[in-house]
Amino acid sequence: MARPKQQRIDPRKLDDAMSDSSAKTPPAPKGSASTAKKGGATPKANGGVTKTRRTAAGPASAAARAGRAENREARGAVTATAVRPSRSGRPGGPLPGAPSARKATVGDWIGGARPQTLALAIAPVALGTAIAGLTAGGWSQHWVRALACLVVALALQIGVNYANDYSDGVRGTDAVRQGPARLVGSGRAKPRTVRNVAFVFFGIAALAGLFLTWRSGQWWLIAVGAVCIVAAWFYTGGKRPYGYNALGELFVFVFFGLVATVGTMFVQVGTVVPEAWIAGVAAGLFACAVLMVNNLRDREQDAKAGKRTLAVLIGDLPSRIAFAVLLLAPFGINVFFLLLFDNALYVFFVLIAAVPAVVITLTAKTSKELVLALRLSVLSSLAFGLALAAAISF
Repeated sequence: MARPKQQRIDPRKLDDAMSDSSAKTPPAPKGSASTAKKGGATPKANGGVTKTRRTAAGPASAAARAGRAENREARGAVTATAVRPSRSGRPGGPLPGAPSARKATVGDWIGGARPQTLALAIAPVALGTAIAGLTAGGWSQHWVRALACLVVALALQIGVNYANDYSDGVRGTDAVRQGPARLVGSGRAKPRTVRNVAFVFFGIAALAGLFLTWRSGQWWLIAVGAVCIVAAWFYTGGKRPYGYNALGELFVFVFFGLVATVGTMFVQVGTVVPEAWIAGVAAGLFACAVLMVNNLRDREQDAKAGKRTLAVLIGDLPSRIAFAVLLLAPFGINVFFLLLFDNALYVFFVLIAAVPAVVITLTAKTSKELVLALRLSVLSSLAFGLALAAAISF
């Protein structure tokens, strides 16, 4: 049976209506309902007096109780309507006079950077540096460039996290979240402030990229860096963000997998070998898996908000299966490295974290379970990258 559409009620109009209703109700005469309620007496038609019960309720008190009940129901409807999202997924807004959200603390800003996702920036840089050292006869020869590559990757990751916070917040996508509250969506920080912080980290990435361009002498890398920053902003920013059209996984695979790994090697030794591309594929698959389980957690709310992620398009069960494939595929790639490096065998110990993440995601019924799977996936990405980098280097 279709549920009737609930109309939005203005609290001020409700108060006016209740006032009018009270004004139209005639006052109860002395000795009638009010007197009866106190155990008083009422006159009989023949002039006698009849005592009434203490619990008796006259028509005026009954009307008052009914009015109070209607008032409570109406105010409850106002509250429910005010916080219920509209068809676009945007909330109706707080009630008039509602307390404002507290200001963001240092801890909130650190949380807004989403530190758990920084592993996706560290792993490809470690892999690219290890393969560069294999080609140049030692990774320590270009440790300054390797450090600059890490600064670029971390700054871009943090910048895109703040940019997503800003863009999703102003669109109303983060108004009702299953995961941790966001700075803009929760009202703890001004949108313009969050946007400016994102630009600061993009600027840090650009400066580190310019340093790498100068040291490598490859000035065309400026264009590559510009594309990375533009892609990071328009992931959820702009009028037509591609992250809202099921292209987020492609973005992270290319930029946080291939570009990060291959680019790290190139700026250090000026060349690229097939091992760098293969390692970049593994890093990109991990990044896609992390994004998939994150979007799986927010799938219902994203659908209401019009955010058409890949998880929204393919549905719940296919998204869970896709996550399992994305997270386990890098271990198949590790077989290739095992043929070249004996120590790559130890990389398979990372399955201790990856397999539970897959099992939890396939059987999860709550958002908390998916958050746990997300953390295990990030841990798997970092452990895989560092373990394989160590196997290549030593």
